[in-house]
Amino acid sequence: MKKCKRSHTLTVTFILLLVSVFGLSSCEDSPASAPDYSGWNTYAGSKDGLRYSSNDQINRDNVSKLKVAWTYCSGDKDTNNHSQIQCNPIMIRGILYGTTPRVKLFALNAATGKQQWIFDPASEDTSAIRNPSAFFKVNRGVVFWEDENGNNQRIIYSVGSKTYAIDVTDGKPVRSFGQNGYIDLTQNIDREEGTYNPYISNTTPGIIYKDLIIMGCRVSEEADAAPGTIRAFDVRTGQLRWRFHTIPHPGELGYETWPDKDAWKKLGSANNWAGMAVDEKRGIVYVPTGSVGGDFYGGIRKGQNLYANSLLALDALTGKYIWHFQVIHHDLWDRDLPANPNLVTIKLEGKEIDAVAQITKHGYVFLFDRTNGKPVFPIEEKPFPASDLPGEEAWPTQPLPVLPEPFARQNFGPEDVTDLTPEAHKEMMEKYLKVKYRAMFTPPSKESSWIFPGFDGGGEWGGAAVDPASAILYINSTELPWALTMVDKIKGDITTERGAGQTVYGKYCIACHGPELKGNGSSFPSLVDVGKKYNEQQILGILGTGRNMMPAFKQVSDQDKHVLIAFLLNRKSKNLASQSGSGTTRESASVTTTIPQKYSILDDVPYTMTGYNRFLDKDGYPGIKPPWGTLNAVNLNSGKLLWKVPLGEYPELTAKGIPVTGTEGYGGPLVTKGGLIFIAASRDGRMHAFDKNTGQLLWQAQLPVPGYATPATYIVDSKQYVVIACGGGKIGSKSGDQYIAFSLPD
Repeated sequence: MKKCKRSHTLTVTFILLLVSVFGLSSCEDSPASAPDYSGWNTYAGSKDGLRYSSNDQINRDNVSKLKVAWTYCSGDKDTNNHSQIQCNPIMIRGILYGTTPRVKLFALNAATGKQQWIFDPASEDTSAIRNPSAFFKVNRGVVFWEDENGNNQRIIYSVGSKTYAIDVTDGKPVRSFGQNGYIDLTQNIDREEGTYNPYISNTTPGIIYKDLIIMGCRVSEEADAAPGTIRAFDVRTGQLRWRFHTIPHPGELGYETWPDKDAWKKLGSANNWAGMAVDEKRGIVYVPTGSVGGDFYGGIRKGQNLYANSLLALDALTGKYIWHFQVIHHDLWDRDLPANPNLVTIKLEGKEIDAVAQITKHGYVFLFDRTNGKPVFPIEEKPFPASDLPGEEAWPTQPLPVLPEPFARQNFGPEDVTDLTPEAHKEMMEKYLKVKYRAMFTPPSKESSWIFPGFDGGGEWGGAAVDPASAILYINSTELPWALTMVDKIKGDITTERGAGQTVYGKYCIACHGPELKGNGSSFPSLVDVGKKYNEQQILGILGTGRNMMPAFKQVSDQDKHVLIAFLLNRKSKNLASQSGSGTTRESASVTTTIPQKYSILDDVPYTMTGYNRFLDKDGYPGIKPPWGTLNAVNLNSGKLLWKVPLGEYPELTAKGIPVTGTEGYGGPLVTKGGLIFIAASRDGRMHAFDKNTGQLLWQAQLPVPGYATPATYIVDSKQYVVIACGGGKIGSKSGDQYIAFSLPD
């Protein structure tokens, strides 16, 4: 295993922390009954999802002295710069656990970065031999569990559709768990097989409650997506313990809200891919969900679409419904709830309220009493425009909180178009005026509309941090418009190989890669000249297994895959009609001409979007006036936005005297008792420390590639460390394979 040079190493010793029950605590100390925030033993630092640390060895006075303590390199990044590391690592008893670009699970000495063991999921999967790139998958964290006696210690983590239990002592699968060491998330879906796209995986880790691992999943974005059922498994055996249907079945609460009483048989998504939070004292798990598939046309899913785009409160032991609030009705804008909720106690009019805060992509924070779901501040149903697409029935209102104040701009008018240079202003104003609709929640249209904040937020999967002492929430936000345009679904001449491939492309690929195959950035790469990078067998492999954020397309027939590849490789077209045999050629069904295909709900979707189009000028800068990325502080007690500062910069613009602009970014903040907010996230590849009271930048360090992840902090051998995964790979960044730890010098 390749290792990078370390600046220094430390020996791990046992730490004895003595706490006097009679001692006086400072104003920032938590009461004895509150969670322990001194470690980092789960995703987001604690099960209440606060991304908060009570460690204060590193503080405002000395943060400027931070140095690199150690660097760990896995050596398995993608040389084509498509791999990422989005992992928020955890630390248990001096050992740091995290994942690499190929989703290998590692155990490191948390003080030195020295590898203790590594588990390679490819060793358990024969598909790795055929397609090694299949193991470039997204993983945002891992989970630790031990029994009440401190035994049977294991790490639970996901690689695509498989969730493994790994013994912490040797890094090997616990063979008594599930199917010889793993559970398969494609099973126990409670839906007839063949009625949905079988792509199911997991990106954000589940959450532990007692002896349960409660899990969501990632599914397809299209109308044929698998159902996003919330499931709990026995952490010892892997056996299913309970299920909650996010698209209610007959007899379940919410079923009566669906006009189509067979919706549960046909529709999918409404999944939790963003993480959860648990109130262990009350035994409640809080689960944010995404939209029902497909993302931008809802004519096949009329109604509000419960429990999509909702914050759910469920009994963590049984999965029974307690309460919910739907943040977006009949979502047509891909406004999934993007991150785990934050559990915090606030003070309002002299009264303490145990609350749950949920950030959104459109820049709001929804705040509820966590016991009953009652909004802490008023939420108003506002009217919004109807759809001009035949067959679509947009919901007439959407809920907007009066408070807290939004952390992202909500309007994008002509006065907001970039004026970076006169040339850029002219170029982008011409593009701006081609998009007809500008108001929030304007339904998708063939005449285009602005999505602002963009599809990725506003708030995104990096989530928010909350200081429990002050109830101040810290959140980074990207402020970049995206254009959404709908078109009729492409249909080629299905009697020819090229036309059949074009039809398959229009059915499955156009939304991400665009009508001209040009893609949009590294997340949606160009397929023009794809044959220069991959041969037919390699493309088949990627279609079958997926890669990074691209799902697998196992539901697509072999013949449809082959005609698609012929189209992508621009091969000389063959006449398929003469090969049709006894098969059908129903135009609305699959394009295959030799094998009759099952009906797919995709066949009932008449429109598609033209791709995920960021509003960027010819130099790659956002076409809106800065700031383009911000760090924000929101007081949850008052609902007031306290401050907003740019996060990240373009050094070449700063050198020209342009004030720091902020950048598009991914990854969350970490707030500490030491008065600091640590965050990487920005595309300039820097790690930052801000004063949590003022937003002043106090320290920054250049990383080898951007850290599109959330930092972790912990103390080992009386020294505090801050660790960030440097994976890059998004929005044009180079890929990396490193974890870097910072500490104060000896």
